[in-house]
Parts: sequence; C-alpha cells; structure tokens
Amino acid sequence: MTETVRTVVFDTPGGPEVMRIEDRPVGEPGPGQIRIRHRAIGLNFIDTYQRSGLYPMQLPHPLGMEAAGVIEAVGEGVTHLKPGDRAAYACQPPGAYTEARVMAADQVCPLPVPISFEQGAAMMLKGMTVEYLFHRTTPLKRGDTVLFHAAAGGVGLIACQWARSEGITLIGTAGSDAKCRLALDHGASHCINYRSENFVEQVRELTGGAGVDVVMDSIGKDTFEGSLDCLKPLGMMISFGNASGPVPPFDIGILGRKGSLKLTRPVLFTHLADPKTCQEMARHLFTKVLDGDVTIRIDQRFPLDQVVEAHRALEARATTGSTILEL
Repeated sequence: MTETVRTVVFDTPGGPEVMRIEDRPVGEPGPGQIRIRHRAIGLNFIDTYQRSGLYPMQLPHPLGMEAAGVIEAVGEGVTHLKPGDRAAYACQPPGAYTEARVMAADQVCPLPVPISFEQGAAMMLKGMTVEYLFHRTTPLKRGDTVLFHAAAGGVGLIACQWARSEGITLIGTAGSDAKCRLALDHGASHCINYRSENFVEQVRELTGGAGVDVVMDSIGKDTFEGSLDCLKPLGMMISFGNASGPVPPFDIGILGRKGSLKLTRPVLFTHLADPKTCQEMARHLFTKVLDGDVTIRIDQRFPLDQVVEAHRALEARATTGSTILEL
C-alpha cells in the first residue's frame, strides 16, 4: 500500500483560507530523485505570491519552497546524497508544505550536523537570496553602502549580519522602532522607521547627500520610486520582491534623469537552476553560519495544520526573523 502524507494544497487563488490539507501519496524516487522526510518547513513571501495568484500556477498545487529533513531513499544517478543524510533545500517546483516528498536531487543540499533542521528550513531560501544579492548581482566591496528594506524580516536579518561580516555599511528600513532595534542588533549600521520618518530624506542625511551604492528592495510598489531617489549616480537598484504589490510600469528614461541608474529584477531560482552553483551557494551560506557570522533567528513557529494562521501573520507584517512550520 502506498504511503500517504499530509500536504497543504490550494485549488483556487485567494487569501490564506484557500489552503487545505489533504493526504497525498508520496511514492518512490526515480532516476535523479530523492525522497526526503521533512523535520521542519520554511515560510516565505513567495508562498503568498503563489497562493494569491500574483505568480500564477497550474491548480490544484501544493505550496512551499524550502524545508529540511532526512533522506529516506535515492534514485539512480544520485551521488551527493544517501539514505540517512541530513539535507535542506530551496527550489522549484513548490511542494514543501508536506510531511515527505519525492523531488529532484540537484537542488537538495547536505546539511552540516551543527546546523539544526529548524535552522536549515528557515535559512535556505532567505540565506541563498542574501548570497546572490551580495555576491552575484552587482560588484560590492568593503566600505560600500547598501539600503535594505524590511531589514527586520527573515531575509533582512541575515542581510544585516552578512553586510557586517563583509565590511559593508547597511542602512535598513523597518516598520517600528522595535524592528529597527532588532536590525541594529543584527548588524545594520543604521535603521529607519519608515512609518515615522521619510526614508529618502534620512538616507540622504546619513550619506551626506551622496546616496547609496545599491538598494535591495523586496517591498515593491510602495518603496520603488523612493528607492531610486536614494541611489548615487550610476547606482544599482535591485528589486527582488513585491511585498506591497508589483511595481507598476514606468518610463525607463527616469533612470537616466536620476543619474544613469541601473535596475535589475533577479530571481533566486535562476541561480539555483545550475546544480553546481546551487551547491556552492549553499556551502557559502553554511560557512557563514558555522563561522558565527550569521545566526538564523526563528521567531515564529506554527504546526502544519495552522498554516492559514501562519500566512495571515506573514502578510500582516506581524513577524520578525524567520517563520517555520513544525511537524
């Protein structure tokens, strides 16, 4: 008899209430695949984009992009993993909100023993996002200045620590004084409460009017124009998320008028599509954690059957650090 596992799926785009749990068969791995038994599952804003329909998917479909657990079986041709190994991943297609799954092995990474399953589930997508932002998107060097929105979130707290370890000045923004303190405690050089202060004016003041070298913006619509105004001439705008909604169409000529600015809209999964690059990025992230440069902060934990409440908290910006689903 084929084993079934509890899996979160949705049949139609909408709010958190469209998610439901059903029992699905898990099966055996084929060539190039593994079966992993999850111990913890990570939550990310991209999950809400997919569930809401902002990122359309063929439905019905499971959700979830990252998790950590134990390898139960491997298919033909898989050499970097074996049954009993600890592992973690962030990858397409969605399907991590489940007790166990069969999936392609290429983006599944051996998880070092000192790193817990909970940390692994909370760090892969967020941590490798920070890795490509700081090392694979535009040249950054010690002494450069970066503006990072949502600095107290899961990606943001990793970015604060990463910047500190690289000698980069990070100016963060967050939605409360408490969140600003959190970002500062994790390595931000400055943090601006965007609810009570004009972040453009504050960035200009903090940089002596010069502006920053790079903006890393996962907020989207609400911060896009202001972010451009924070850049130095020839600065780089990295728009990598849409927490407030997608950036509307705009006149590309504005980039020239504001100082020959550069703009990119990268996606983590473009980097992870190459198996060698994926494993390199994971090892770089693991090294940062093992060396003590980056600590993975998990501030919210929900049982799998409370996934609706978890999504509501995430979308209400009522979370700090990382959020995981427990099994």
